[in-house]
Amino acid sequence: MENDMKKLRVGLPSGSLMEATLQLFAKAGFIISGSSRSYRPAVNDPELEIRMLRAQEISRYVEHGYLDCGVTGRDWMLENNSKVIEVESLPYSKATSSPTRWVLAVSNDSPLHCVQDLEGKRIATEAVELTKSFFKKHSINAHIEFSWGATEVKVPDLVDAIVEITETGSSLRANNLRIIETVLESYPILIVNESVWQNDWKRKKLQCLALLLKGALNARDLVGIKMNLPSANLKNLLEALPSLRNPTVSPLAQTDWVAVETVIEERVVREILPQLKVLGAEGIIEYPLNKVVY
Repeated sequence: MENDMKKLRVGLPSGSLMEATLQLFAKAGFIISGSSRSYRPAVNDPELEIRMLRAQEISRYVEHGYLDCGVTGRDWMLENNSKVIEVESLPYSKATSSPTRWVLAVSNDSPLHCVQDLEGKRIATEAVELTKSFFKKHSINAHIEFSWGATEVKVPDLVDAIVEITETGSSLRANNLRIIETVLESYPILIVNESVWQNDWKRKKLQCLALLLKGALNARDLVGIKMNLPSANLKNLLEALPSLRNPTVSPLAQTDWVAVETVIEERVVREILPQLKVLGAEGIIEYPLNKVVY
């Protein structure tokens, strides 16, 4: 019984979000192996038990206690109306760092141009409850039907419009569809069962997990950079490069030289490296970061 108490059962999404989720956990220090072949993959932390499930299901299993916690989309938590506790928002997605969107879309040549035009029309979607809530908010009576897949191809022959998830919009464009309005934006979230949150050990373990995952996300677009610099040039360096306002500055064994180290956005490195050389910096090193904890 004691050993069972010292395990945290974590549900992670299979499918399209799986690879990005595993990469995030790896950066946080949790190496999950065998996930593509197993419902119960191995993980390098004996206090975790991983279960790979469809994101659509995870919030329900967490709510009912079959899982202690899990990572799923906020959209699916809302779709399932799950009574769970949100521990942390995790802003990542399968292809970019932008949120996924549920959008209302019609064919390019459709006469429908706004939400009000959908009065009495037929809408196909996998997210039935989200869609019903959206149209209720707009006081529109539309016929909402569940779609088992291939939703994009159902317009206009089978339905008037669809509510579909997209990240870049490329699939919609490829199917000759245009977006009328965004229904919901969603990121993955870390959720926990309400009773599990009252367990001291599991709550602390989950808080540590959340801290490491958030740190890995914070580091996503950042790199570390360090260099040696004549002490006389330090003031000019700090004035010329605002991103280096608060670096770590340490004296070197070589008199009148300092070591400067800081964290900056990776995208600006190519812009500042030539300036660093002009200001007398030597031995410039750029290195990747796994986690940044604020």
